[in-house]
Amino acid sequence: MNTTLRNILLIIGAVVLVAAGLAMVNLEPKNQLDLAGFANKVRDGQVQEIVLRGNRMEVTLTDNTKFFVDKEESISVSELLKNYGIDEETSRGIKTTVKEPSGVAFWGSIALQTLLPLILIFALMMFFFRQVQGQNNRAMNFGQSTARETPKGQEKVTFADVAGVREAKQELMEVVEFLKQPEKFAKLGAKIPKGVLLMGSPGTGKTLLARAVAGEADVPFLHISGSEFVEMFVGVGASRVRDLFTKAKKTAPCIVFIDEIDAVGRQRGSGLGGSHDEREQTLNQILVEMDGFEPNLGVIVVAATNRPDVLDPALLRPGRFDRRVVLDPPDIRDREEILTIHAKNKPLSKDVSLKKLAERTPGFSGADLMNLMNEAAILAARRNRTEVGMNELLESIEKVMLGPERKSHLMKEDERKVTAYHEAGHALVAHLLPHTDPVQKVSIISRGRAAGYTIKLPLEDRTMKTREEYVEDIAMTMGGYAAERIIFGDITTGASNDMRQATATARSMVTQWGMSNLLGPRSYGRREDMIFLGREIHEERDYSESKAEIIDKEIDLLIKQGLETAEKLISSNRPAMDRIANYLTTHETIEREQFADIVGLPPANAKNILKKEEQA
Repeated sequence: MNTTLRNILLIIGAVVLVAAGLAMVNLEPKNQLDLAGFANKVRDGQVQEIVLRGNRMEVTLTDNTKFFVDKEESISVSELLKNYGIDEETSRGIKTTVKEPSGVAFWGSIALQTLLPLILIFALMMFFFRQVQGQNNRAMNFGQSTARETPKGQEKVTFADVAGVREAKQELMEVVEFLKQPEKFAKLGAKIPKGVLLMGSPGTGKTLLARAVAGEADVPFLHISGSEFVEMFVGVGASRVRDLFTKAKKTAPCIVFIDEIDAVGRQRGSGLGGSHDEREQTLNQILVEMDGFEPNLGVIVVAATNRPDVLDPALLRPGRFDRRVVLDPPDIRDREEILTIHAKNKPLSKDVSLKKLAERTPGFSGADLMNLMNEAAILAARRNRTEVGMNELLESIEKVMLGPERKSHLMKEDERKVTAYHEAGHALVAHLLPHTDPVQKVSIISRGRAAGYTIKLPLEDRTMKTREEYVEDIAMTMGGYAAERIIFGDITTGASNDMRQATATARSMVTQWGMSNLLGPRSYGRREDMIFLGREIHEERDYSESKAEIIDKEIDLLIKQGLETAEKLISSNRPAMDRIANYLTTHETIEREQFADIVGLPPANAKNILKKEEQA
């Protein structure tokens, strides 16, 4: 039983026992009568018998009714009656019996009155003693590691349960094989790697891969989070690191998994606290344990982080984390495999195509795809369906990307019209530019913080984009702003996010990607994370004020060119935009198949679309 629960039950029991004792001592009989009433009944001849027990009289009436009367200790029954004017002859006619109280009752009453308070005091003392003892034990265990070992009976995750990341699985499979067959590699003089660092964006499967290693390797697996080392007391983190590796060496060969190692592995000497910083002390101990003076045989450290750029160089050198495994976002084939895994325990209808879902989810991580399937199952259950259909899956894509529908958010008719033309401007410009992605869906239904949205999806997964593609992206982004200005002669706050996005793209083109004709192939501004200030970013200006003016002019020029392109396309294709806006006002949503018929114009990248459809 839990110690805290046992102490609570002890106190409750003692209190109940004392309350019961006090209740027994002070228990009043139900039929209690005062002396005057007793005398009146004697005077009326209703009393048949009196049984005297100490100071209490048990009186029986002629109708066999009983009641109790308390008298003074120093006065007898006859004297009591005489004081109330009752003659001796009447008193003699009543049968009187004297019974002495038993020794058990006497000592029992004494025990209840004296021992129970002592028991309560003793119980309270024991409670506080146990609390103090528990604090001492916790203080003694303060420096011990909190790493947990994966239970043997727990359901295992294997590499078969991890889709995609083929290179990462290959690297980790070699580590598992090292542990299972060390002699195979020892014959060739190969040494087992001491550390494997998993790097990737959030949701790409770093922790899942570590669980798969635990399932594949038939060795002890200790797992801990990087934040569990650090405490406010200096030296506790280092002590926990020593204890962790002591446990690991006792069970070697084994694997130690440290999740979010950047919590303690950030670069030293770049923040507050000097050399006595607790985080730096912990990192120093990790460095020594992984590759210090004493050999660390049979212990492989697997760590995960999504911020490898802030890790200390000493942690990344060979001999510590020998292997760095990068987990990229899944491509279309990986997304289909991930969806297949998460669809295993979900009844899907016949119209569901996981391949189409994979095509419509570029940029989704493994965690996003898992959330997508779960949201679709929840939506199907809410609609009382027995199977998860394609409609639920497509709606869940938009929910994961933008948030839930805000059906209660009713727009006024004029706001509805502005939103329809705003989204029509985005969609039409994207449709008429040759390098933009095809329009997949246009809607004026509010989702998340967006009053409406336009979804365009790439024809294939890409890792690079040209300058012309970014220029057209800016034009498409400014399409909503241009439509509002052309149709209504004014602009609204609905384009605020578009302007931020266009400005960010233009600034990156000029300062980071060397896409400026005037400034040439050079990056401007060195951006560094302030480690001790969380997500705050500090930019060091490594250029002059004259260059800063040119940067501003180039950014303004790119945005102005994009806006002019959007206005030109919208003005020359006004009937097409009116058809899109009118349809949105009536039906709220346009899918890809309907969009081409409503616009009535072939897309500028029609050749690429037809080629892609033929390949599919």
